[in-house]
Amino acid sequence: MLDRLSDTNRRAFLEGVRTFSPAILATFSWGLVTGIAMSKSVLTLPQALGMSFAVYAGSSQLAVLPLFAAKLPLWTVLLTAAMVNLRFVVFSAGLAPHFAYLPMWRRVLIGYFNGDIIYLMFSKRNFAPGERDGKEAYFWGLALVCWFWWQISSVAGILLASLIPANWGLELAGTLALIPIIVSAIATRSTLAAVAVASVVALLTFDLPYRLGLPLAVLAALLAGMLADVIADRARPVASPSPSPSTDADAESDTVKPAR
Repeated sequence: MLDRLSDTNRRAFLEGVRTFSPAILATFSWGLVTGIAMSKSVLTLPQALGMSFAVYAGSSQLAVLPLFAAKLPLWTVLLTAAMVNLRFVVFSAGLAPHFAYLPMWRRVLIGYFNGDIIYLMFSKRNFAPGERDGKEAYFWGLALVCWFWWQISSVAGILLASLIPANWGLELAGTLALIPIIVSAIATRSTLAAVAVASVVALLTFDLPYRLGLPLAVLAALLAGMLADVIADRARPVASPSPSPSTDADAESDTVKPAR
């Protein structure tokens, strides 16, 4: 596959692979946790494997498993999954200026492979909007490595759940591995404001039904970031315009009088 790519796209793809490599541990941990949870739920082995490949969204997978166990109506399961995955609407809006020129099937494919860490790392690259050499290849370098390690760990969790002790604390390991990646993305005051507000809102709304706390935290983060940008723009001093050469000449002609 790499041999069929141009030199620019090949370098961009490999750069994406290298960029994602620090997040492999976190991805593997969360995939393993999700696989174990699916294996120990009411899902059968084929259902768990199908969910891993078809859904490919760990947060919503973990959120709906208790609903399956409680035999709640299907609409509650779908609503909960939609609420948890509502943040992907924000991710899609962020990627739209970069991939709007692609045909529909390729944009749908990008949407399937996109994820929290992938979007974060792609955004940090600061690509210009529109079609650019290497941009899509860089995204696929991130996305394919993430998908591969997620599926490997998820399937391992499904098949080996009985052999992995529950006291290993894999959830905590995955969270701790994600913290440095999140912190490295806080590069501006607006980002810091968004993270701080989202953290507070997520804690305050943790017990809401249907995982409503997550979309509320995302919405609060967006509003906090935009408000921080507005405040920063208003606080920025306005540069006074420099006098034009003609103005200087006119002023000089007013002060220097010809001798009579």
